[in-house]
Amino acid sequence: MRYQITGKQIEIGEALQTHVQSELGNTVGKYAGRPTDANVVFSRSGHEYVCETVVHLSTGLVAQATGRANEIYPAFEACCEKMDKQLRRYKRRLKDHHKSRANPVELSAAGSYILAPTGDSEDTEQDSLAPIIVAEMESKIPELSVGEAVMQLELAESPVLVFRNEKHSGINVVYRREDGNFGWIDPRNIG
Repeated sequence: MRYQITGKQIEIGEALQTHVQSELGNTVGKYAGRPTDANVVFSRSGHEYVCETVVHLSTGLVAQATGRANEIYPAFEACCEKMDKQLRRYKRRLKDHHKSRANPVELSAAGSYILAPTGDSEDTEQDSLAPIIVAEMESKIPELSVGEAVMQLELAESPVLVFRNEKHSGINVVYRREDGNFGWIDPRNIG
């Protein structure tokens, strides 16, 4: 597994990097046999250290966790515990997913934009309907089953996931509802 361990405005020593590689490798290796890479970022938030970890699995799924503590090692340990809990919860599905999927998840390229909030300006109505693009990035849209999409949403701790439905190749959306359930939008499945 490839590791990218960085710090935002803090120094990351060799001892911490070695510890992260060892512990994270053990945690992820227990549940997902073929992780491809891990991105670990340490930062400060007030008096706390924050550790954010994103692990990409060979199946295309992504696991993400965040930990906070007053010191840097306990912040990583808290993050690693959350990652362990997520992967343990989905262990059976991850293992079944590995067996049933012969090829890795296919990813399609898509544009992703950050838009400026609309203000209370005196512009004409036509100007206010054209949003201001603040940033433009490339995103990847995975081709998954609905069950895999819900699992990916949980593992990534995201509020929404856009994916290509592997049954009919149409664009679908799964999202986290306020009542704790998940919503699924399938434009092809109307009436």
